[in-house]
Amino acid sequence: MGEIPRVKLGSQGLEVSKLGFGCMGLTGVYNSPLPEEDGISLIKYAFSKGITFFDTSDVYGPHVNEVLVGKALKDLPRDQVQIATKFGIVKFDSGNVIVNGTPEYVRSCCEASLQRLGVQYIDLYYQHRIDTSVPIEDTMGELKKLVQEGKIKYIGLSEASSGTIRRAHAVHPIAAVQMEWSIWTREIEEDIVPVLQGTWDWNSTIQSPWPWIFRWQGCHRKCTSK
Repeated sequence: MGEIPRVKLGSQGLEVSKLGFGCMGLTGVYNSPLPEEDGISLIKYAFSKGITFFDTSDVYGPHVNEVLVGKALKDLPRDQVQIATKFGIVKFDSGNVIVNGTPEYVRSCCEASLQRLGVQYIDLYYQHRIDTSVPIEDTMGELKKLVQEGKIKYIGLSEASSGTIRRAHAVHPIAAVQMEWSIWTREIEEDIVPVLQGTWDWNSTIQSPWPWIFRWQGCHRKCTSK
């Protein structure tokens, strides 16, 4: 395996390769999907070069992206790979999309993702979008149970407000926050970044899944290109 530096993601112990691999495009979003064998080969090649942090979601495909990642994982040492996946966006055949953060849905999504990925646990489990009709404390309460049961190791939020991050963190520590942050999109510097910098004695990470990616390393107090 190659020599890519490793970094702490959050302050609860999660360690990942500094360069991650976003798997969304392998099954087609803004592009045509790759043949399955090519997608699997790319993931395995990335691992051989030192990338151990792979990001997917149940909505990519939907579902087929997790299946692809799971097939690649069969040929990789599980204890050397960190998998991030997400729940919360429900996509219908009609094209309509809703957000669901109910405790029952959280658990059912986690169980389904574990099965598709073919793993016993998920390293980092994000709420992909916040369901404002459900108190974040209820959603986090179920995620906390999943941590206690060993089905997920760390909890993350995606596209969350500073108030939601505060309330969620009060229930269980948040390891990562995924937001859009680029040269053209700077709004989070006014609200989100200050929260992660100084509100608690913890280090979270903001990462942008967009083409120009910057990551906030709370523990280093600097921005580094991903």
